[in-house]
Amino acid sequence: MKKLLKEFKTFISKGSVLDLAVGMIIGSAFTAIVTSLVNGILKPLINWIPLSSSGTGLQTVLRQPVTDEAGKVISEALILDWGGVISAIITFLVTALVLFAIIKVFNKVKEAGETAATKLKELAEKQNEKENNETTAPVAEVAATEETVAEETAEPVVEEAKVTSPSVEELLSEIVSLLKEQNK
Repeated sequence: MKKLLKEFKTFISKGSVLDLAVGMIIGSAFTAIVTSLVNGILKPLINWIPLSSSGTGLQTVLRQPVTDEAGKVISEALILDWGGVISAIITFLVTALVLFAIIKVFNKVKEAGETAATKLKELAEKQNEKENNETTAPVAEVAATEETVAEETAEPVVEEAKVTSPSVEELLSEIVSLLKEQNK
């Protein structure tokens, strides 16, 4: 039971679950907008199409309403609303089309970000390798020409080389901060 709770906690704490929850909320709000558009504007236009001589549009009356002598409705009419079905299909198609477009744009942005991050990381690694090659050559020359020098004198040279060359993490954090400033 503890293992199951731990796995559930790990699952919930992942960002994808939070993204899914936000997506569901936005999706339901967007569906409400599309449903309102279809039911308020398109459905009346669809039902306005006269298909029968009675002018009922896209509806089939299976049973007329039953009323008493005072005009009070005893039982409601039984109507097949073909316009409602068509409206539901239109609602689904419009919602699916818009969500498809949103996901397509999101995936392109995500892909571009990953590509840029990969290129930046490669650039930082190349820069780091270049600086490591430049700093290790003098250290190797000093060690080769002055073998009699004590280890204490060789250590400061290595430490100086490390201090002057930025690490990959520092380069990446600098690049990220520059990108953030540029996006503002």
